[in-house]
Amino acid sequence: QNIDLMNLANFCRNCLSKWYKAAADAKGVDLDYEGARELIYGMPYAEWKEKYQTAATSEKLTKMKEKADH
Repeated sequence: QNIDLMNLANFCRNCLSKWYKAAADAKGVDLDYEGARELIYGMPYAEWKEKYQTAATSEKLTKMKEKADH
C-alpha cells in the first residue's frame, strides 16, 4: 500500500511517479503523469488501485498524520 511506503520511507509510488516525470521533462522526454504512474505501478493506476488498494486502517492514517505534523 502507498500509505505503508509513506509511513516507512516518507514517499510513495505517486511521489516516485512525479519525480520520474520531472526527470523526463528535464531530459526533454515526452511523458505525462499518468504515463509515469503506469511505468512505476507496472499497469494503469486505475487498474492497480482496483486490484490492490485497500482502505487504510485508522492506525496507519494516524501514523502518517503524526509524521506529517513533525
